[in-house]
Parts: sequence; C-alpha cells; structure tokens
Amino acid sequence: MLRSLKDGCSPQGQCGCCTVWVDGAPRVACVTPARRVDGRDITTLEGLPDSQRTAWAEGLVATGGSQCGFCTPGIVMRLAALEDAAPVPDDKVEQALLAHLCRCTGWQTITEAARVVLNGPVAEDAPDGGGPAQTVDRDQEAAAERAALEGGVRQRVGTDVVLGNAGFADDGCPADALVAVVDGDGYAVAESLPAARALAGKVQGRSTTVPLSHPVEVPDGIWALTLATTWVESAYLEPDASWCVPGGDPASPYGNGGSFGGKLHSPVAADARRLADEHGRPVRVLWSREDVVRMGPKRPPVAAGINSDGTGVLRVAVSGAPLVGPTWEICLAQVSVVAPGLIVEQVVVPGPPVSLDLRAAVWAEAAVLAAAARFGTVGEPVVDVPVEVVSPVGGRAVARCIADGTLDIEVFAGAVLDAVVLRSYVIGAAHQALGWVRSEGIAVSVDGTVQDLTIRSFGILQARAVPQVRVRIIDDPEAPAVNGSDAVFAAVAAARWLADGLAPTWPVDRAGAGRR
Repeated sequence: MLRSLKDGCSPQGQCGCCTVWVDGAPRVACVTPARRVDGRDITTLEGLPDSQRTAWAEGLVATGGSQCGFCTPGIVMRLAALEDAAPVPDDKVEQALLAHLCRCTGWQTITEAARVVLNGPVAEDAPDGGGPAQTVDRDQEAAAERAALEGGVRQRVGTDVVLGNAGFADDGCPADALVAVVDGDGYAVAESLPAARALAGKVQGRSTTVPLSHPVEVPDGIWALTLATTWVESAYLEPDASWCVPGGDPASPYGNGGSFGGKLHSPVAADARRLADEHGRPVRVLWSREDVVRMGPKRPPVAAGINSDGTGVLRVAVSGAPLVGPTWEICLAQVSVVAPGLIVEQVVVPGPPVSLDLRAAVWAEAAVLAAAARFGTVGEPVVDVPVEVVSPVGGRAVARCIADGTLDIEVFAGAVLDAVVLRSYVIGAAHQALGWVRSEGIAVSVDGTVQDLTIRSFGILQARAVPQVRVRIIDDPEAPAVNGSDAVFAAVAAARWLADGLAPTWPVDRAGAGRR
C-alpha cells in the first residue's frame, strides 16, 4: 500500500498533503473524481526516480524543511514538478506553495531546500537567511532529542520522514479494519471510509461570513495598554486518528510530533479501543478536518489591561466551566515567572473547548504584554528594538522587527544538540507568532458554535507573506538543553505587535495573510 499520500483536510482540496501528478502535472487527489483520471498516468512520491526522491529528501533534512513530515510528501511532489523549469526563482516556489499548508516550519526552510535542489548549492558565506544547506551527516539521535524538546513529544528526524514514512497514526492500520467517523455525539462504523461517511450523512463543512469576535471584555480600568484576542485554531496537519485491534493497545494520535499540544487529551485512542472491543474487529477512528475544528481545543481568547509598571489584569476565556487542578496552577506559576505583576482571571464564555496545553498558552500573552508595556505607546509603531522574553523553563529569545521588513532572532536554549532542528523550530515559531498577531482567527457564533471549518479560513500566513527570518543560535554545551522556540514565539509576537503600533485587538491585519 502506498503511504506517502496524506489526508490533511478530509477532503477540502486546501492542504496539499495528497498531491500527486496527473500526466506529469501536480493535482490534489482528494477532490479529483476518479472518472476524470481514467486512463491517465498517476504518479505518487513512490513513483519518482530514486535519485529525485533522494535529492528532495536530503535537501529538506539538510535545511530543516520537514518537522513532523505529514505535509512534506505533497510539497515534494509540487516542487519536483518545477525541475524542468530550473533555475526557479523564490517567488515561483512561493507561488507553487500556495496550494499547501505547513504549520511546523514557517516555509523559509522549505524554500531554502527548494533553492538548493532546483538551483544548486549557494555560497558557503551566504547569510543565514540565504539558506546554505547543512550536512545531512548529523547525529540523528541528538536531532530527535532537540525536536522532542521543542515539540513536546517524540519526533523522528531523517529522510524517511520527508518521504512520508514517519509512522503516522493511520499508516499502520490493518487493511481489513472497520472505519469509524464522527456521527453526532457518536460514530458511524462501516467497512470503508466512503461507506462510513455516507452512513453518517457527512456534509462538507464551509467557511462563513460571520466576523471574528473577541469574547472576553477588557478589565475595567485606565491602562497603558489593552489587548483582546480571538479564537485561534491549532491547525496541526494530521487530523486526530487512531486504530486498535480487540483487546489491544490503540495507536497514538501523535504520529511524529507534538501537534503543539493539541492532541494531548484527544479521545480517539480510547474510542478506537472501545469500538474494536464492541465490534470484535480492528477499527480505525478518523476525524475529518471539520471534526478537528469543531471538537479540538483552541487557544483561549484573552483580554487584558496592563500599566507601564507591569501591573494589570489578564482575563482568560474558558468554555463550559472554570479550569481547576494542576494545569491551571501550572499556568498561574508560568505567568508569575514572565509577568509577575499580572493578576490572572478566568471568564466562562460560550465556545469550543480551549486548552492550556497549546504552545505557551496564556504565559505567552502575559509575556507579550509585559514586554510591550516597557517599550511602546499605542499608535506609534516601534521597529528595530530588541524584545527579550525568557520562558518559564529558561529558554531565552530576542526578536527584532527591522524597518526593511526582515526579522532578526537570537535564541538561547542551552546545549544546542542540533542547530538545524533548532533553527527550523525557531523559524516555525516565528511564523506562528506573526500569524497570531496579524491574521489568525476563526469565527465563533454568539452561542459558541465554530463557523469557520476550512483550512483557508484559519488565517495562517502563506509562504509569500512571511518576511525573511535571520536566526542566531547561542550554544552553551555545558547548560541543560531546554525548549527555545516557545520563547521565540512570545518574543516575535511582542516585536510584531510593537511594530504594528500596539493595536488593541488581534489579529491586526486579517487581509494580510497572503502578502508580506
């Protein structure tokens, strides 16, 4: 069975993970009816010549252009179709990538790999942003250790990951397994995915014209700065999935990476075990993209006011009931490290589930507010100022938005272990931070129902909208290795907010998702 094709949008034709060639031209398979390709040549990644697959796999590993690897096979198929037109300028690569979503890498490392594979190696003395390829002859265990620190769970690093063989949740499922898809509050179970979807009466989800909302009110008071954020989708590419044989251990929904904390409490593994026992056969549980958006955890919206001395109130939206227990206590402790003058409150609002396990949730907002309060005045853009954030675990980042549009980042994460992986995570965190401030959000109705159900509606920055990122990594081999990209996430968000004049609501430029 061919495993390189991945299903990231189930099926919306918007993530690019299932890209194949039809008569040599790239096309997304999920929205292409079989009758339209009858008698035509279909090529998957497995069908490329070995030398071509190797060149792309090694190129993407060398630059850090693949992290979890779920999106990468489709991206390889898209970019490999450009080889006959080489040399290929960066803008053509970015244009090709419009058909894809990569949530991990921030695009720059992908375009760097494309530059090397399509046009040949760049000069060794090129600046960091120029993307000279790093050797693939690296300590893969050290690389995986750094990836696990940054992503939160085990992650493999290597050419097999690029080629789609990272062992994702659904890849090892027995061929004779039943398929379960969400049907109301339960599951429809059938012999195949089309049959299960038909049984559930699945109707494709859409986007909406409902505007973004900011569900938490800013605390009363006279503040130097205020900020209100909206619902933000985690947007991990591999939808929640698991499978299990009767009486067995279910496959983990974490295939090869942490999903930014979004799957930590996913029910799919327990559901697969229960359904397998009920039916006496192996069962695959597959969430569609719409299921992930409706039921998966969101970054909690916040509203805050802060004074120039760092004192203030940060209000956090939760749905259903107030959060209690260790997770909330850890959140309060983290905020006390990065912004000791802030009082944190919970506000229950109608909406989708939220999670404090998502990347730097709440403490990053607190750190952004504390950093911005030291530098900025509302309405006055501030550029070329170093903004420093030290995370609760000791990672340190300094971000600077330059007037020419570039972004400079310095990061300290203890012993580097693998500079390529760390740099890739730093650029990916910068990409998420820029989108968080400028464009990301999903519409939620007043009764708390998610309205935006397609990937294109999330507001994630496309490759052509991301500025050049230059990274300086400070290595301390004697220091414990710690997560560095979360500090980058907060520092870049603060620097971007300052450069945008400290607008009181995020996102500040939803229309800018597709441009620099």
